Amino acid sequence: MRVIAGKYRSRTLRSLKGQALRPTSDRLRETLFNILGADVTGTTFIDLYAGTGAVGIEALSRGARHVILVEQHAPAAALIRRNLQSLGAGAEAEILAMSVARAIERLETRNVHAHFIFLDPPYAADLEYATALETLGESSIVAPGARVVVEHLRKRELPHRVGELELARVVEQGDAALSFYHLALAA
Repeated sequence: MRVIAGKYRSRTLRSLKGQALRPTSDRLRETLFNILGADVTGTTFIDLYAGTGAVGIEALSRGARHVILVEQHAPAAALIRRNLQSLGAGAEAEILAMSVARAIERLETRNVHAHFIFLDPPYAADLEYATALETLGESSIVAPGARVVVEHLRKRELPHRVGELELARVVEQGDAALSFYHLALAA
């Protein structure tokens, strides 16, 4: 696994052995950031269920001002820390080693407003998708104009509307898909 573009381009990222993590493929990450483009520059980017940290690190490499990586699994959080250290990434990256629900509460308390929120729960964790989207659909961390992107199995259908979030686009690639949400316009 490698960083695709930006200041850390072609740098290798480590993963955990075994099936503990399912990192977003290089190809799907490239597709995601081709869609997001230069809009990532200077933003706050949150990577929920961060795993190896590859998506958040890619955002950092492409110019995000601040990246918050949320990972509850202690070995994965330690791995993210090692990946960031190997790149020499400093204060612009923050790791929250806690559940997604707790992290969102903490970020709301800190008045964090993210421009991009990426979530990639374990594919088999049906409840995590629903809970995370419902929480984000009512959360103040989703800044006006923000995009919430969900990676999921292509065959999984996500809701068209969740709280204030509305599905805008679905991009399929192989067995995976990326669903893009934005804040719904007031009627």
